[in-house]
Amino acid sequence: MTVTIWHNPRCSKSRQALGLLEEKGETPAVVEYLKTPPSADELRAVLKQLGLKPRELMRTKEAVYKELGLAAVTDDEALIAAMAANPVLIERPVVISGGKAALGRPPERVLDVL
Repeated sequence: MTVTIWHNPRCSKSRQALGLLEEKGETPAVVEYLKTPPSADELRAVLKQLGLKPRELMRTKEAVYKELGLAAVTDDEALIAAMAANPVLIERPVVISGGKAALGRPPERVLDVL
């Protein structure tokens, strides 16, 4: 079973989640999502696996969130498009494995997909 982590090496929670996976003997595929952003389709699939609405996967304190006026946006597709175009808006880390996904907030949650 392939384990994938949407990772930001500058984020302590993301580094902790990656470390937890490695402690469990996993060698996840590491996707630095800021360099290789997920497509809108990938975001839709992960949101479904997470059971979250798009805003629940967004970093609402990012400057670009305010600059784009996303607080006033109610259309889920527009929020997904904003995350695909501006991956800094995506909360991290996200771990995907076996048709399941987990948001690593707190980092220990990522172990739920193993």
